[in-house]
Amino acid sequence: MSNNTKIEKVATSDLTVSFEIAGNEIKLSPNIVQKYIVGETAGKITLQEFKFFVELCKVRKLNPFLKEAYLIKYNDSAPATMIVGKDAILKRAIVNKDFNGIESGVIVINEAEEIVERKGTFHLETEKVVGGWAKVYRKDWEFPTYASVGFEEVAGRKSNGELNSNWKTKGATMVEKVAKVRALRETFIEDLGGMYEAEEMQVDDIPKVEMPIEDAKIIEEEETPIETKSLDEI
Repeated sequence: MSNNTKIEKVATSDLTVSFEIAGNEIKLSPNIVQKYIVGETAGKITLQEFKFFVELCKVRKLNPFLKEAYLIKYNDSAPATMIVGKDAILKRAIVNKDFNGIESGVIVINEAEEIVERKGTFHLETEKVVGGWAKVYRKDWEFPTYASVGFEEVAGRKSNGELNSNWKTKGATMVEKVAKVRALRETFIEDLGGMYEAEEMQVDDIPKVEMPIEDAKIIEEEETPIETKSLDEI
């Protein structure tokens, strides 16, 4: 640790951030995010990770209590991963006044060794899924946004190199979803910038965190200090 690094005890009440979504007040503090979003048994988030997550939720109007945004931390040493639910991404695109439809599907190599783009995710067992594609249309653009992704480029894998459970059993659905989200984000960057879905971040299963509905508008009464760097250094 450098000599000029200041360590401060910061009360969580000093870090509580409030913002409004659809008429509902959302309050987030490090303790709330750790307990109800990340999970008490997961890795402990840093102040910087908390600030980045809250800023994403605030700017993009995401309600983490409705599973629109997740902060995943597998252990204390690993960096946290911020992901957004696919439905939240699609909903923001659909409500844009210029949204004019979407097409998507998979790219397969068929029995004749031909590379074929197919709508939807249906494919035969004899065909190999090698990618996904999507087109998103805007009313104010002459041409649609086209995105294609290679299966091997985006497939989620375990540390031993094997495909994780979702990509092994539902590879066509996964790769189509990645292409769809990429095309949506490129088309509506003003609404979707910085929003990445689980499959894009190669997250297999989102940890389940028990959160009683009556706690959705929790207000912390305790001021549990957390040790962290000076706020000026973040």
